[in-house]
Amino acid sequence: MSTRTSWDDLAPRVASGVAMVAIGGLALWWGGLVFHAMIAVVTALMLWELMRMCAPTPASASIQIAILGGVVLMASAFVSGFFTLPAIAAVVLVGAGQAGAGRRAIWLGYAAMILLAGLGMIMLRLQAGPLWMGWLIGVVVVTDIAGYFAGKVLGGPRVWPRVSPKKTWSGTLAGWAAAAVLGAGLAVWAGNAAGIGALTALSVLLSAASQAGDIAESAIKRRAGVKDSSALIPGHGGFLDRFDGMIGAALIVLLIGVVAGFPPGVS
Repeated sequence: MSTRTSWDDLAPRVASGVAMVAIGGLALWWGGLVFHAMIAVVTALMLWELMRMCAPTPASASIQIAILGGVVLMASAFVSGFFTLPAIAAVVLVGAGQAGAGRRAIWLGYAAMILLAGLGMIMLRLQAGPLWMGWLIGVVVVTDIAGYFAGKVLGGPRVWPRVSPKKTWSGTLAGWAAAAVLGAGLAVWAGNAAGIGALTALSVLLSAASQAGDIAESAIKRRAGVKDSSALIPGHGGFLDRFDGMIGAALIVLLIGVVAGFPPGVS
């Protein structure tokens, strides 16, 4: 008789999470080329996973596209965004030539999101500093943790069972609440009482974007007929499985930052 429970994945999730926090925290604190390199590597790995789901091509093609994407993001440390955006478009278009006919649109849309999210994180760390990048990471992390435990304990109706059968409304709302508390707490800690409302609302927006990124990746995996994007991270699946929420949130930060400047909309 099986003794497995719904909590069996908790230990590897925690262990992998601690390792990622340690590596990510060091890179975040160090900044500069170290942070650039970490984002470039993670982005390359996510592109590799996406290409494997979108293209029945040799493994070498996925690796080449991934390396090309990572190089483009790494090069953004030395060139302006004016040159980075066309390079990102080139990577996406080159990859589209390798993607299967029925999944080319998925590649075009999601590969662009991955690369732009990577650029957004680089710009946020460079122009706003480690505190704001830490805030972005924190929003995504507390959204995931609160959603995970609320979903396990409270359960209830599913948000979109056909696409993401484990995502519940209780977990979704818990994620928003946790992000709101984090945003308000950061405003108080930073001595910006006037910005509590704005930062709280923005944190909830990023939380929702993070959850949307999670659902989008779930839809891609369902279309590809796979459970995880890869098996690179014990307890989490692949890098897309772990950072899909960051993609959604970082895209919103990039959009707001480009329009209103960094920090994103909060003085």
